[in-house]
Amino acid sequence: MKISDILTNSDVIILDGGVSKRQFLQDISNKLAENIGVDGRAMFDIIAEREHLGSTGFGGGTALPHGRVPGLKRLKAIFAKLNKGIDFEADDNQPVDLFFILVSPENSGADHLSALAQISKIIKDKERCDKIREAKSCNDIYQLLISD
Repeated sequence: MKISDILTNSDVIILDGGVSKRQFLQDISNKLAENIGVDGRAMFDIIAEREHLGSTGFGGGTALPHGRVPGLKRLKAIFAKLNKGIDFEADDNQPVDLFFILVSPENSGADHLSALAQISKIIKDKERCDKIREAKSCNDIYQLLISD
């Protein structure tokens, strides 16, 4: 699986940030819900339920909120870069400004794990994350995300 299989150029967004964790999750859930044609509130509940189990903040300013969506046909992701990081209860207590949000069909065990592994590899790569933070356009960020 490649990142380009689950993420398109139009799925990369740059936001101002400076909102609460809950507000960010609501906003991003609504955008994701629009992209895949599900109810925004239902999407928020799925993402928030996973966050209640423990923060998906990895440290180093990155996070990977994710969840499984009933009836979803294929994996889908959104990438968000925030100009101002937010408190996301990350392991290192640092603000988070780079987010990969992943949703998967309920029965997508191997694909879900493969996507999580691919995304984890990207967000643990400090050099790539630094380049993403410096990038000025969504297209530049997308190219950095899909490059090997």
